[in-house]
Amino acid sequence: MALRQILIDGEDTLRKISRPVTAFDDKLQTLIDDMFETMYANNGIGLAAPQVGVLRRLFVMDLQDGSGPLAVINPEIKDSKGKQIFQEGCLSVPGKYGDVERPASLVLEGFDRYGQPFSLPAEGLKAVCICHENDHLDGILFRDKVKGPLLSE
Repeated sequence: MALRQILIDGEDTLRKISRPVTAFDDKLQTLIDDMFETMYANNGIGLAAPQVGVLRRLFVMDLQDGSGPLAVINPEIKDSKGKQIFQEGCLSVPGKYGDVERPASLVLEGFDRYGQPFSLPAEGLKAVCICHENDHLDGILFRDKVKGPLLSE
């Protein structure tokens, strides 16, 4: 495992649309392991592949709430309901925070790190994190969706 450099807002890669993952091989496993290590080292709860310069539809997350770490390949958000506003930050937009409106609940469909399909209901912070990381795969940063001022630490 190795720490990867996190790209910062202004890098072109962060604004590009990621391509689907097609190979569940050793290279993918290494990327996932590196992403978890990088996320934990930077005190994050989620990290998308474009944030480490890889334009693939993949993100990792760990809310550290007992639900455990999750790698999500080729995610799709289904059945989103309701609204919630949550103050978000991002490892690619260091020192900045803002209120973002997201669905209150959703169902995440995708593949695990071994290519097995899964479906996961999510609400609250888990739904926020899923939407935030999924946005990265489409070149969208949380600052694009902030309601009101973008705050600094």
